[in-house]
Amino acid sequence: MKATALPALALLLALGACDERPASSPAPTKPEATAASSEVKNAGFEQLSAQMVDDLWKLFPSWAVSEGYYAVADQLQVPDDNYRKQVLDFVKQYRGLFRKIDASQLDSGASSDLSMIRNYLDRLQWQIEKFKAYQWNPAEYNVSATFALILNTDYAPLDERLRTFSRRMEKVPAYYEAAEQSLRTPASPQLVLAIKQNEGALSVFGQELEDKLAASGLSKDEKTKFTQRLIATREAIEDYITFLQTRHAELEKTQKYKNFRIGEKLYEEKFKYDIQIGMGARELYERALKEKARLHDKMTELADKLWPKYFPDQQPPEDRLERISAMLEKLSLHHATKESFKADVEKQIPELAAFVTEHNLLSLDAEKPLVVRTTPPYMRGFAVASINAPGPYDKGANTYFNVMPIADFSDEEAESFLREYNSYLMQILCIHEAIPGHYTQLVYANRSPSLIKSILGNGAMIEGWAVYAERMMLEAGYGDFSPELWLMYYKWNLRTVTNTILDYEIQVKGIDEQRAMELMVKDAFQQKAEAMGKWRRATLSQVQLTSYFAGFADILALREEVKQKLGDKFDLKAFHEKFLSYGSAPIPVIRKLMLEDLPKSQ
Repeated sequence: MKATALPALALLLALGACDERPASSPAPTKPEATAASSEVKNAGFEQLSAQMVDDLWKLFPSWAVSEGYYAVADQLQVPDDNYRKQVLDFVKQYRGLFRKIDASQLDSGASSDLSMIRNYLDRLQWQIEKFKAYQWNPAEYNVSATFALILNTDYAPLDERLRTFSRRMEKVPAYYEAAEQSLRTPASPQLVLAIKQNEGALSVFGQELEDKLAASGLSKDEKTKFTQRLIATREAIEDYITFLQTRHAELEKTQKYKNFRIGEKLYEEKFKYDIQIGMGARELYERALKEKARLHDKMTELADKLWPKYFPDQQPPEDRLERISAMLEKLSLHHATKESFKADVEKQIPELAAFVTEHNLLSLDAEKPLVVRTTPPYMRGFAVASINAPGPYDKGANTYFNVMPIADFSDEEAESFLREYNSYLMQILCIHEAIPGHYTQLVYANRSPSLIKSILGNGAMIEGWAVYAERMMLEAGYGDFSPELWLMYYKWNLRTVTNTILDYEIQVKGIDEQRAMELMVKDAFQQKAEAMGKWRRATLSQVQLTSYFAGFADILALREEVKQKLGDKFDLKAFHEKFLSYGSAPIPVIRKLMLEDLPKSQ
């Protein structure tokens, strides 16, 4: 690894030498000289960035595959102490190399890439040396997702992918052995999730795989070796599950689990690295409390307006939260069945695409496939819906819209779920996850000329855009300004705000499940099943739930800022496409780049 960095180091030293001159010598003043110097420095930075990414994929082959980079697909990192030392050596090496670069000498695009790289390297070191989730989060250890991508993505003929699959399986036993050795005392929610998801992981290595192997063109010897490795892989996963189950039984007796709450210091540090919005976690939390009160005011107005229509002979409750809740409960009766839920989600997609195109909100690429599917077993237990999008190296691959399977829910569970994701909120969900939310944003991100901005994507920008898309669509007239849809939208948006409050209060203030349920059910009008799922999610992750509100607020503020600067020349579609053109960069980075470009578009 160190050897590969020598050419870049030599280039940086050479660039530095070219720029040296006595203090008394005047700097070049000709524009063409300055431009040429900037181009040279950008070229040096871009070469070093490309080199870092190459080394990154060698260290993180699973991540590489998720980005569509398959050259290392047959590799599987073994997560032991030696591996973590390699990661820290990587950080030290590239931090030193990038420190030699003067950001002020780069153009704005390269300078913003540099800031993202530096944040990433600092975050990587912090994760290993301070956060240490590898010691207490057994759900970090699961090989199935990358194997599933290799098997189900047509980036190469099936026989070639099966050979890759086979070579990668060779290290699975060592992978899980290292996982067991790395774990100290796990946290309870993460332990339960790890058991569930690794049980689901076995489905990737099941009969369907055996059938594909049997029908393949692999030689007899290749099939024999594949089968041997497959048996060893299954045994390694099963042994890990048994190890976790045994640990769970032991800890249940003593109740000496690692506390899943990370506390204020680690929370603020993680927030700084993950969110990057120019304010701390506590400040965002306080802002969310104020926004919650504002949304209650908005919902009260709409509930009072709708009350005579839906309860003509009934006096409304004096308590405004009770009035809002009663109105929402009435509207929530309009929902799909548990058998039709996935199909109803699929029907929404073309309708949303047609609206976006008709109202000139964004240019959509009809050639980029979006597949609605039931969430695979190895991914269940975390979110109701999610998007799996291809990375910048394989832009034409399918994007999957994962939907929780509910056909096997009990009638009571299904009714609670479907009231939460009723006919109104299903539309908002599809806007958020698909069009023009995550799916659309990630298609644009893959077009970004900056690979760094695509692969080091900022969660607040990604989630913030999806939340912004919900508001933008309703503002454009989606749903014909129906007060019913707007009331449900405010409930959904209140969930976004409550996510921030909930996450901070659980992780920093230490509230218990009872208080969390009260916050979600009473103050945010969520169904019990939804609230229970969110409590579980908030115990499994930290900071991520704040990304929705953080990003949404920043994007709205940026839109208003650009609108004020451009006046009558402001164009909503142009704003959206310019914003998305910068990849998944932090919003403060996008703001700086957009504002610098404004004079060129006036």
